[in-house]
Amino acid sequence: MREKDISHKHAREVAVSIKGLSIEKARDYLIAVIDEKRAVPFRRYKNQVGHRPDPGVMSGRYPQKTAKEFIKVLDNLESNAEYKGMDLDRLRIVNATVHKGVIVKRFIPRAMGRATPKNNVLTHVELVAKEI
Repeated sequence: MREKDISHKHAREVAVSIKGLSIEKARDYLIAVIDEKRAVPFRRYKNQVGHRPDPGVMSGRYPQKTAKEFIKVLDNLESNAEYKGMDLDRLRIVNATVHKGVIVKRFIPRAMGRATPKNNVLTHVELVAKEI
């Protein structure tokens, strides 16, 4: 999916955590993230991120907006696989890639006639599943 309005850093950490899972397990994991029952471990972008009580998670967060968008991408992936006649029970996510997209430039008006730029970076998400 292209040009999603989600955090690039959060999307990268979610993509790393669901890679290698089946579609059903990935969906259950993302629903648990939305309900704040399981944290997404932050391995690269972990400066000033607090610890979580989940086993195996040192630094982590609950990126709910990103998880909701990833569920939409998983639904799209599942429907595409069903259309191609693949067995949904044997599908595994073999590649989960996140790229930076278009920069939406905005300005915030300030005092004395100045303006501060506020850039919003959109995110491209790519999930590839394979029958195993």
